[in-house]
Amino acid sequence: MNSKQINELLASENHSTAIAELKNGRNATEPNAAEYIAQLDPQGHDVNDPVKRRDKKVKVDLSDFDINDEEKKNIKTVTNGDGETENFRIEPVARVALAIQKLIVKRAVAFTFGNPVILNAEPEEGTKEADVLKAVKRVLFDNKSRTLNRKVARGMYSSKESAELWYPVEKPTKNYGFDSTHKLRVAIFSPLFGDRLYPYFDETGDMVAFSREYVVKDSAGVKHTYFETYTDTEIRKWTLTSNQWQLLDGYPKKNQIGKIPVIYGRQPAVEWEDVQNLIDRLEKLLSNFADTNDYHASPKIFTTGTILGWAKKGESGAVIEGEEGATAQYLSWAQAPESVKLEIETLLRMIYTITQTPDIAFDSVKGIGAVSGVALKLLFMDAHLKVQDKCEVFDDYLQRRLSVIQAFLAQMNAKDKAFVDACGSLIIEPEIVPFMIEDEAANVNLLLSATGQKAICSRKTAVQQLGWVNDTDAEIEQIEAEESAASYSSIYEPTV
Repeated sequence: MNSKQINELLASENHSTAIAELKNGRNATEPNAAEYIAQLDPQGHDVNDPVKRRDKKVKVDLSDFDINDEEKKNIKTVTNGDGETENFRIEPVARVALAIQKLIVKRAVAFTFGNPVILNAEPEEGTKEADVLKAVKRVLFDNKSRTLNRKVARGMYSSKESAELWYPVEKPTKNYGFDSTHKLRVAIFSPLFGDRLYPYFDETGDMVAFSREYVVKDSAGVKHTYFETYTDTEIRKWTLTSNQWQLLDGYPKKNQIGKIPVIYGRQPAVEWEDVQNLIDRLEKLLSNFADTNDYHASPKIFTTGTILGWAKKGESGAVIEGEEGATAQYLSWAQAPESVKLEIETLLRMIYTITQTPDIAFDSVKGIGAVSGVALKLLFMDAHLKVQDKCEVFDDYLQRRLSVIQAFLAQMNAKDKAFVDACGSLIIEPEIVPFMIEDEAANVNLLLSATGQKAICSRKTAVQQLGWVNDTDAEIEQIEAEESAASYSSIYEPTV
């Protein structure tokens, strides 16, 4: 369906049919939020599942326990098919769960939006387009765009999709460069928050409607299900009552800006999807190895013949007595765990490589020492290439956000025709700058070489950049006074 057909369906008052159609308009399957949340939480991993990784049953002989032995309380007795009874106790197995999925997402978010997004625009100073640019920047500042970008990226990387809704709230302000009765606010929608997102795309791939289903629990603990839809002309909201959708009072509402006020973004898979099996294998391997250590890490003594006496715990110069011909020796681990170590290292390396996640743990980088700016860029090159791939989604996402903000600003200052025209004509191109550790010494040396070792900044600028003092001018005066005093002393010092 196109935009016109969707609006006609909504106007038909056949709510159940309309909502069913809106839910079927996705061009991709709905993400399995419950599965992704479990994978993000180490407590939800397979190694912590008592069904997938069972505790061990250890057979015991009751004759080995005193009647008052505390361990006897943990012994269970079962009867097999032959009527024979068996006694056993449950031995908990090791469960080593790693938060690697969270680490992958954190690094991806940091490299994508570690630096603020640059807004490239070239309006002439003093024009209405320049006023629009200032207003857009103020809207983004008031809504903490740096944090907003990170939250949107975290939601998308962790659940494949994210969305944000821009809406006006009645609050007078002059922050946008004109008197306005409203301020712009933004809300984030994500499957991680319990939202079910339903973008509706037409045959050409354009989003002609966006819907969200969510559940709210009231003060009495009763859950209420809501479904809201945004089109280019109106906003509707329903509630589920006795398995029937009912339109809420006050709806539909007119969409004043003439475009859907929701920005939606999606990627094909979560960040760790290609390495989930490797992570499961790594956790299983570490858990099994931990069990092996529990059994074999402590030294054990193997004896032959009859041992007459054992040394006491902590006894210096301990002696073990035995009959003639008796022997005692420590058991050693015949197979060193080199293959286990190799597999663990290989799994970690492949997890980092496949997800393009740089391994910047302290143990990994402590031997690098001082490196040049070029070496740093090579170290993070894979992560930067990953950010370039993310730009396929976020360039469109951020561009549409700016378009929605400009449309709202035009409505909020509709009395200024020139401002409204400027909102439509101003082109702002967002640019994502991947995070990078700057080698400032290398940059300064490069600039000095380019200028033939000429000064590239004033002393005042250098003091300001250092940031050690609040009053730069007073600091410069103090430096010059000390230099003058030192010069006077050197002239009148006695010479030999």
